Amino acid sequence: MNIEVPAGALPSRKFRMTILYLAATAAAICLLFTYLDMSPSSFVVDFRFIVDLVQQMFPPNIALFWTKKTIFLSLIDTLSMAFLGTVCGGGIALFLAFFAATNTTPHPLVRLAVRTLLAMERSIPQLIVILVLLITVGIGPFAGVLTLVIGSVGMYSKFFADSIEQADKNTMESVESLGSTRLQTIRYAVLPQVMPSFVANLFYAFDYNLRAAIPLGVFGGGGIGFELAFANGLLHYKDVLAYTILIVVMITAMERISDWVRRSIITQPQLITK
Repeated sequence: MNIEVPAGALPSRKFRMTILYLAATAAAICLLFTYLDMSPSSFVVDFRFIVDLVQQMFPPNIALFWTKKTIFLSLIDTLSMAFLGTVCGGGIALFLAFFAATNTTPHPLVRLAVRTLLAMERSIPQLIVILVLLITVGIGPFAGVLTLVIGSVGMYSKFFADSIEQADKNTMESVESLGSTRLQTIRYAVLPQVMPSFVANLFYAFDYNLRAAIPLGVFGGGGIGFELAFANGLLHYKDVLAYTILIVVMITAMERISDWVRRSIITQPQLITK
């Protein structure tokens, strides 16, 4: 019995198509490098400038950690900005997600309007947002917090809405068959299913906002990013390296703590369903 093998499934045909795709990708990369006037050789030629910078940065001015009293206050400002941006933005995002999800929205037009607004919000770069807020509320952590809140709402409303739409329909129909209202259905059928995803996304949002708070500080949002930009502006590169080391230690420590808390919450469902 002869079995016809589709031409696309033949090893020789698949190999040729793979080579073709790889060649097309390589050609696209080369064309983009040419279009952007980027040459890898320039990095080699100008590498001496990097060497000079590294020499000026070492050894780091570790003495800043105990001689400059404001450095740890700046760290607290950065952590506070990330925390407030995550909590406030995540709370608003969770509220809007129920209007943006197909199975919980009160009307398809409401879903379309909310989705459109969230998409428009996500399309605005954070740099533009903080520049506008610096004019509105002035230089300082408040502008940074508002920027993180706006960014968190736009991004995580979509994540939360997608999680809600993946909730089991049979569970929702079972609760509705008992005569429950829409709010009761969301409370007892949707939230227990999607809350672990919400918690995981919120902790990811905190990690992201903690990193984002640092460059926002460079542009006037306050915190350790402002100290870093100030030292760089004065060409104090040893101070810059010391601030960088402190930032790496802070982010690494907060990642470990947030991972531990997230695992503790998710592995105990009663903590997030009560």
